[in-house]
Amino acid sequence: MKYPVIIHKDEDTGYGVTIPDIPGCFAYGDTQEEAILNIQEAVELYYHGEDISDPPAPSQMEDLLNSDLYTRDSFLYLADIDFAFIAPKTQRINITVPEYKLIRIDRAVKARGISRSAFFVDSAEQYIRNLGVSKTIGRGQKKSVLSHQTQQRSDRSGEHFTD
Repeated sequence: MKYPVIIHKDEDTGYGVTIPDIPGCFAYGDTQEEAILNIQEAVELYYHGEDISDPPAPSQMEDLLNSDLYTRDSFLYLADIDFAFIAPKTQRINITVPEYKLIRIDRAVKARGISRSAFFVDSAEQYIRNLGVSKTIGRGQKKSVLSHQTQQRSDRSGEHFTD
């Protein structure tokens, strides 16, 4: 669904994105392109753990042009935000795993009291987060980034920590 957002240049830093239809949800990037790419992640982080059934209705661009959020130094952008994460469907997949690794995985899931599926999904999500530093700003946060120290703690323990 298309949502109008307001992008502005922060003084001496990068670009901030205000998502008016989701009050308190912001994205950030060093460049305009990076800020735009971080919008989806910001929305997903904002709603993480929340129980919502329907996404908010998008504002009209004309209404935002007349709002206090829009200034001379900002511009409007129509962002495509995918709310499929609200009620994600599960999908059965088939993977091939070397037997010795599967034995190690089974030990780990038994010790943690989770299923193999949960282990693979959690591990994949952690791996994706560790691929790069996210400069997304979520609800009430400054920059929500995985620090190098957090990644190291997470890698050693198999658990995810947030600073």
